[in-house]
Amino acid sequence: MNHTERRVVITGMGALTPIGTTVSSFWDALLNGTSGAAPIESFDTEGMRVTFAAELKDFDPADYLGAKQVRRMDPFCQYALIAADQAVEDAGIDPDEMSQEEKDRVGVIYGSGIGGMQTFYEQANYFQENDEKRTSPFFIPMLIPDIASGQIAMRFGFRGPNHAIVSACATGNHNIGDAVRRIQSGEMDACVAGGTDACVTRLGITGFASMRALSTRNDDPAVASRPFDANRDGFVMGEGAGALYLESLESAKARGANIYGEIIGMGASADAHHLTAPDPEGGGVRLALNRVLDHAGLNPEDIDYVNAHGTSTPLGDVAETKALKQVFGEAAHKLNVSSTKSMTGHLLGAAGAVEAIATILATKHDIVPPTINFDTPDPDCDLNYTFNEPQERSVDVALSNAFGFGGHNTSVAFKKFEG
Repeated sequence: MNHTERRVVITGMGALTPIGTTVSSFWDALLNGTSGAAPIESFDTEGMRVTFAAELKDFDPADYLGAKQVRRMDPFCQYALIAADQAVEDAGIDPDEMSQEEKDRVGVIYGSGIGGMQTFYEQANYFQENDEKRTSPFFIPMLIPDIASGQIAMRFGFRGPNHAIVSACATGNHNIGDAVRRIQSGEMDACVAGGTDACVTRLGITGFASMRALSTRNDDPAVASRPFDANRDGFVMGEGAGALYLESLESAKARGANIYGEIIGMGASADAHHLTAPDPEGGGVRLALNRVLDHAGLNPEDIDYVNAHGTSTPLGDVAETKALKQVFGEAAHKLNVSSTKSMTGHLLGAAGAVEAIATILATKHDIVPPTINFDTPDPDCDLNYTFNEPQERSVDVALSNAFGFGGHNTSVAFKKFEG
């Protein structure tokens, strides 16, 4: 078989989210319409414009990692390692039983949109108040966005391609898409792919709030993330990580692995429009959608569900809706669309990976998770957004969209597995 024809399947998944710190708890929370947004507990918000976020709950990294590892890793890296652990274990992989040759064929392509923001904030303050000679020697290794991919590789001894694609909130999708193409090409047989971010910090919240990007519903955080609702006023900051264990179908079959689904396409583009605002006509998104359909060999009518980027911003939700209607035409109104960010908040660099998991499970279980917090229709958002309740339907093929500041647009196509 030509390597470019190799099929890529998902055999393991890991999720660390504000509504569940395992894949099963995350999925249950999605179907129950659970909101992860609440007043911030990890630091004092007095005097801040925005005082809530979607934080990880009932979570202590020391329950998963050694005390030394916790001290020497920024939270974004801690989250990545824990999600990767879940995915590798879920895939039925025991690195201790793998030969070095096998490990050399497993890559780690795993990114972060921002990297060690908490470490940067703490060390910058420390530097201002103390002698520079006392700056931590772990400052830079804890800060750089690629360190998560390096740490994951070291944990398991995987020596295949290893890097991090950084594209803001499109990071997770870009890393997954790159992993798929490298497996298809035969460069590697398997890969841990995904994304992570931990920006619920005083600096992170303040920075995004100063851009007027965040919702200011401090009085009722649970309903603040309301994609496609006429009264949306910005996104809710979240934190977490998602990881997929991807491998060629030949590899998965050879070891009798459980297969969740198949990845059949990736599309990417640029808006080339503005630093942070989307192309209001959805032109760049349209290109990404057309490209994912072309890569997957699909027609618009083949798609059953789209996990939308849907951040709950006034401009973004309309632009994405326009792009969907431009690409899908009459079929757009037959789609189910939903934004799981209505529950998780916006996980930035982790969003694509976590939402990929939601999309994979939608195809596996034939059920579409809802977009919660809908009250008021927006005439510019007139598709079936699966408001407030999950919907059972056949989901054979689904797309997951992720877009990032800088005009980065991505869409990944998932298919129900058929041997």
